[in-house]
Amino acid sequence: MDDQHIEPSAPAPSPVGPSRRQALSLAAAVGAFTALGGLPAFAASAPVVRQTASPLLSEDSTTRFWYQSPASDKNMIEQGLPVGNGRLGALVGNDPSREVLLVTDATLWTGGVNGTLDADGQFPYGRQDFGSFTLLARLTVDIPDHDLSGISAYRRDLDISQGVVSSSYVRSGVTYERRIFASHPDDAIVLHFSQKGGGRYTGSVALAGTHDEKTTADRTRAYASFGASFPDNGLRYGAAVTAYSSTGTVVVDGTRITFAGCKELTVVVSGGTNYAPDVRTGYRAPRLDPEALARTKVLAAARCSAASLLHSHVADHRELFERMDVSLGRSSARQRGLDTWERVRARHTGGEPDPELEASYLQFARYLMIAGSRDNLPVALQGLWLDGNDPDWMGDYHTDINIQMNYWMADRAGLSGLFDAFADYCLAQLPSWTDLTHELYQDPRNRYRNSTGRVAGWAVAFSTNIHGGSGWWWHPGGSAWLANSLYEHYEYTLDKAYLAKIYPLLKGAVEFWEARLITTTVTDPATGGSREVLIDDKDWSPEHGPQDAKGITYAQELVWALFGNYRTATEALGRDAAYSRTVGALREKLYLPEVSPTSGWLQEWMSPDNLGESTHRHLSPLIGLFPGDRIRPDASTPQEIVAGATALLTARGMENFGWANAWRSLCWARLKDADKAYQLVVNNLTPSIGGTNGTAPNLFDIYEVEKGRGIFQIESNFGTAAAMIEMLVYSRPGHVELLPALPAAWAASGSVTGVGVRGGFVVDLRWRSGKIVEARLRSVGGRTTTVAFGGKTRQVSLAPGASVSLQDMV
Repeated sequence: MDDQHIEPSAPAPSPVGPSRRQALSLAAAVGAFTALGGLPAFAASAPVVRQTASPLLSEDSTTRFWYQSPASDKNMIEQGLPVGNGRLGALVGNDPSREVLLVTDATLWTGGVNGTLDADGQFPYGRQDFGSFTLLARLTVDIPDHDLSGISAYRRDLDISQGVVSSSYVRSGVTYERRIFASHPDDAIVLHFSQKGGGRYTGSVALAGTHDEKTTADRTRAYASFGASFPDNGLRYGAAVTAYSSTGTVVVDGTRITFAGCKELTVVVSGGTNYAPDVRTGYRAPRLDPEALARTKVLAAARCSAASLLHSHVADHRELFERMDVSLGRSSARQRGLDTWERVRARHTGGEPDPELEASYLQFARYLMIAGSRDNLPVALQGLWLDGNDPDWMGDYHTDINIQMNYWMADRAGLSGLFDAFADYCLAQLPSWTDLTHELYQDPRNRYRNSTGRVAGWAVAFSTNIHGGSGWWWHPGGSAWLANSLYEHYEYTLDKAYLAKIYPLLKGAVEFWEARLITTTVTDPATGGSREVLIDDKDWSPEHGPQDAKGITYAQELVWALFGNYRTATEALGRDAAYSRTVGALREKLYLPEVSPTSGWLQEWMSPDNLGESTHRHLSPLIGLFPGDRIRPDASTPQEIVAGATALLTARGMENFGWANAWRSLCWARLKDADKAYQLVVNNLTPSIGGTNGTAPNLFDIYEVEKGRGIFQIESNFGTAAAMIEMLVYSRPGHVELLPALPAAWAASGSVTGVGVRGGFVVDLRWRSGKIVEARLRSVGGRTTTVAFGGKTRQVSLAPGASVSLQDMV
């Protein structure tokens, strides 16, 4: 009976939440848990449909990153190869004699709701009060006689087309191979060891927790496992591993699983927590036993052959990965002959474009999204991948760029379904966010409190966790930006059921801003007369300048977009017509930024003076250029505003952290400056040496937090990929432009298929010598749009599901 993963009874824990009166009421009203089911993130697996034919691809038809040495155990974050199934992830080292996997579960967080403010009216921000993402386990497979010094022909690779990490080497004339993958169908990580030439494997498997847990083992069923709970928040977690072989022996010895004389060996590991996205149970599934469930999962997988597990995984992965394809031209034979790290360095030192490497970098970001954002929490600062229990900024969700940038790529890159993790997270947190806002926002110590004396809707801080909590300073603009991001997903899909699901979140953000806006009088630059406008209260333009500025451009642009999005949503859903008209009237009175007569820049503050850092990493005042659409390089926007935005973007510079470069690239793509947009992509491909900004050997983006110390931040990987797609296709509802910022490096020839565009369409196109030779538009719900290319425009009308060739525009 010890494998029953639901206990008979257990009280719901209470340490993660404040008073729940408003939260519970909103949870019922939102209906968010109809979609989420309130189910634990770690749950019993659905029956797996096994493949009757092999879905494996030939090696020459896959996209691979390869290396000639294993990852250093001391530098896994830059050298380890990532696998993940959306919830469970690992960094893989591939040392022949000691395979190491650093295993994570997305929900393994310390901390809680963090509902007591510090003396300054802001939130605490520590690993125990706010909390931190942490490692679940360290898995090792020791094969002592396979020391690196005694082998030859070593190679390891990450096949992103199939979602498999592999390594191979020769020892005593025998070729040894291993494949490692994180299976979504089986909810487990699988390691399969094989050989050609009569070799044998002898060694041991060990599973260790990272929080001083005690591992136990079962001799009869050949598994090892551990389970525990965090003392600060009661979160329960556990993991289990088993191993099996049709040859040799596999037995338990103490807390290890030992194997001897095996021609092949399969190891299966799984684990998770009792986290559940439901405020009504304190974000817990109180009866769930994660250790028992992990044992159930690994033992169930062990009843299948390694080939069956691999085929189920590859078929599942390919269904997502192949929704988009991209070619940016051909690389040289010399470039193709280099291993991945040599190739990254050669691209930097030689300066020669490497179109296949660049296309693969885009596809790597898609791989990370598939591995990190499925049926669970959204991707945070480091995705699923850690090398310790102390990630910078707690590995959290930053609401002033990071989580938004993480999802700029998904819809564009044919992965719309993976956006759901972001939306569902926000909906699950919404009742608690609302509760905290009503209880704490008007605290007299909060420098950002509403001077109107009113509070409504919901707000967040700059950081959020998974327990309904916020950390660091209040971030008034956060609610608007999160709501706009979720609404933009609707623009790609036109899914009204989704729009109805997020509607309470949209409305709550609008209500917060309706209560917050204040009235002031400004001089109209066109007439010289005075007029009343609505502006943001005391605020901080992320993350520099005065902390008490009113009417910051960042907030004004976000609220202008929010109010417009809300009005469109009410019309689409047939709801709240009267309130929509009220919001429309407020939107008409919003102050919108002007150009400084002093600097010629679009103003970041309601001042002609620059009150912050000229080259600051954030592009907050340009949010109306990207991701917004209010500022456009066409006749719809006054040219002085476009010129002011361009001047400000120029002043911000071309060298910064990876995510900041990605945002800059997106903005230059919007301005149709292909050279600058492309240069910023190239800048992010600079090899990171000794922790400097750039790309690590495993293609993770590295952010130099201090001299000699770099950390992984995944939003740059996603943001750079989004910028590359934006250079190929621009869209807004009712308008699609093909090749708006095609750089010379990609102009010779290329193609892209499966690009999502706003308005409910998907685009395929192929070009040669900078000109389109083939293009097709397919509706996924959209009916009408305008397509533009090379000075030509065409009105297109389609029924949902239909497609049309755009050959007449060639």
